[in-house]
Amino acid sequence: MVILFMKRVELLAPAKNFKALKAALPYADSVYFGVEKFNMRMRTENFKETELKEIVQICHATNVKAYLATNIIIYDNELGALRALVEQAHNAEIDALIIHDLALIPICKEFQLEFHISTQQSVSNVEAANFFSQLGAKRVVLARELSLEQIRYIKNHTSIEIECFIHGAQCTSISGRCYFSRDICGSDENSANRGKCIQPCRRTWRVIDEEKNEFIYDGQYFLNAKDLCMIQYIPQLIEANVDAFKIEGRMRSPVYVEIVTKCYKEAISAYYDNDFTQAKVDQWLTELKKVYNRGFSTGFYFGRPTEVDIEQTTSGNISEYRKVEIGYVQAYFRNLQVAKIVLVKERIRLGDELFTLGRGSDTYLHQTIKSIQVHGKDVSETPLADNSTVLATIQLDSPVKKNDRLFRLSKDR
Repeated sequence: MVILFMKRVELLAPAKNFKALKAALPYADSVYFGVEKFNMRMRTENFKETELKEIVQICHATNVKAYLATNIIIYDNELGALRALVEQAHNAEIDALIIHDLALIPICKEFQLEFHISTQQSVSNVEAANFFSQLGAKRVVLARELSLEQIRYIKNHTSIEIECFIHGAQCTSISGRCYFSRDICGSDENSANRGKCIQPCRRTWRVIDEEKNEFIYDGQYFLNAKDLCMIQYIPQLIEANVDAFKIEGRMRSPVYVEIVTKCYKEAISAYYDNDFTQAKVDQWLTELKKVYNRGFSTGFYFGRPTEVDIEQTTSGNISEYRKVEIGYVQAYFRNLQVAKIVLVKERIRLGDELFTLGRGSDTYLHQTIKSIQVHGKDVSETPLADNSTVLATIQLDSPVKKNDRLFRLSKDR
């Protein structure tokens, strides 16, 4: 394994809000996100345009880059608003824009703003990569329909930076450029190309062969692609000289963002430390299966996906674990670094992992429980909060706020 003088791969994490941003920052090298206009995840929470400077300041304080996704198709009547957004991004010192529509290129150049070409452009060959390089792009996010060998070939024959997806939801359509949602709804308001897909591919469908008058699919999720998971193949991807690894998930929870980003950060570090083992892969897979997933696939990396890469029996999350709300913060005492909490469900024990998410605040904290007190006495576990609530005091290393919600991952029984 030759890793001397190799540029370390960049890890991009998704963020839909400040909670997800905080979840990503300890592990990501860069974070990508959208605002309320012009991004492919318009149905998620998204940031406000006025928050751009704050986002960049938070990221740069921990040496993390901030990329703004502006990756939908653009119409003429939107160019003024688009230019205003790019100017705001420039003023906020955004590190780069992720773009699809070519109209953004001269605007980015006007403001001397770095831009990356979105996977929506389906860059699938050397000539296309070089074309965007000549137009001034710093990076291309390659089409998801490429094999690892094709990616390696492109990287070896172009000077532009290459970015590839390594984990998360996959679209059954070519690089996500789909009209299924728009046609079913009969309106551009529900177009995937405008960031407003209603995901009809995740439903059950009946397909009839009219010639034979028989069902090919009868009430199955036959378009429901499994999630991409390349944790086992991080060494091969690094050795293909991919510049940046991208985690999909701008509609996913902060818990998802943290766990997935952490696993891939550890995998990347293990490779560079010459300590990448199957035992570690097994542990990372165990962790990745705890958060939202539709089952795992390697996508197109090692050949064309087949029916085994489709989750045909379940539409959504197949994880055995669920994020269960068990209580809330009644008060936090900053000088003591302890929180008084109210448990409304289950119980907590020393060593449990606890997630604190803001209710009307941007709190995100994931911590192992180190101390518990009930009625002023140290205990190893609380009584069961079943028919009545349980009051307890726990140590939390970072500040939380009154009414912040307490969660943990619990296995379905």
